[in-house]
Amino acid sequence: MVKTLSIFGLTGSIGMQTADIVMADRPAFDVDTITAHKNVEELAAKAIELEAKHCVIGDASLLAELQSRLAGTEISAAAGREAVLEAAIRPVDISLQAIIGFEGVAPSITAAKHAKTLALANKEALVCAGRLLKAECETNKTHLIPLDSEHSAIFQCLGAEKNLSKIILTASGGPFWKHSVQELQNVTLEQASTHPNWDMGQRITIDSASMFNKAMEMIEAQMLFDLRPDQIEVVIHPQSALHSAVEFEDGAIIAHLGATDMRAPIGYALYYPERKNVLGTRFSLAQLGQMEFFAPDAERFPALCLAEKAMSMGGDAGLVLNAAKEVALDQFIDGKIPFLRMADGVAHSLEVYEKSSKSSCDDLDELVALNDEYRQVALDYFEGKRA
Repeated sequence: MVKTLSIFGLTGSIGMQTADIVMADRPAFDVDTITAHKNVEELAAKAIELEAKHCVIGDASLLAELQSRLAGTEISAAAGREAVLEAAIRPVDISLQAIIGFEGVAPSITAAKHAKTLALANKEALVCAGRLLKAECETNKTHLIPLDSEHSAIFQCLGAEKNLSKIILTASGGPFWKHSVQELQNVTLEQASTHPNWDMGQRITIDSASMFNKAMEMIEAQMLFDLRPDQIEVVIHPQSALHSAVEFEDGAIIAHLGATDMRAPIGYALYYPERKNVLGTRFSLAQLGQMEFFAPDAERFPALCLAEKAMSMGGDAGLVLNAAKEVALDQFIDGKIPFLRMADGVAHSLEVYEKSSKSSCDDLDELVALNDEYRQVALDYFEGKRA
């Protein structure tokens, strides 16, 4: 049975690996829409290669170039943020959401109303708008399948099992898990942009190095699996072979092991409920040799404590954490703050939110306004404009 598929954020790491899987099994998929933010050359080339029906570039100034590159084909072209949202309305079997950052929240929520399956790689959709997203999935009977390797692992381990005690999220630890606090003070952008196990974009690689990526995944897991904060445990696992595990009330732990290759969770979501080997290779315990696990150090990685605080606070604290984290990341990349300073701005923003009397946001417009507000709170902090 052919599945119709749209890929939002095609030119990123997840999108390109999805395209590889589709090209390797063309009869299985009918590609409807693909989107990208600025990489118009790659977007147009993939649109032709994948025989997509519709193509959207987020940067409206690139529409003419996109149309020129698609000239002579039957692929329709559009541009701008509204065009991305309109594309999310197009009904498909699978809408794969891989747009990075808060920008991917609105398309994910929109797609949840019109797709049979929402394959979600955008963490922010659950961290910042989990209640709204899950409500849309429930109302529209949309099947939500996570694409993060850790959450895909938990999803697979749970199956039809009940009586969950806790989940165990594994973290590679990035390049710095053995560094002292003093060494972390002097981390360079180049060092933070290199991951020992995964090939990812710069922003998510830095988030992994600071463990803000894991902090986001903690909140994502809470929303996705309806967990209490005390039901989420993080362990450092440098080999990245065990992607995550679930502990049940009887003490049994079911764990998911596999290759450090994002095509595996992507393929699981695309072919669900069937399974297909999209890697061409098999994971070998004998070749792995050993697995190690360590408790994370909260002093070196304060992001994990900040995630616990946000989860305990409830409301829209996850959105506040993400808004401040995105600003902090920009500041670090631009060379304006040192590596460990990022956590300080996030902690300040959560403190400001904790003292506020705001009720939880009821719709996307309110979420966007709150996101803008706390981006400014974080920016003011880093620029020394604290009240």
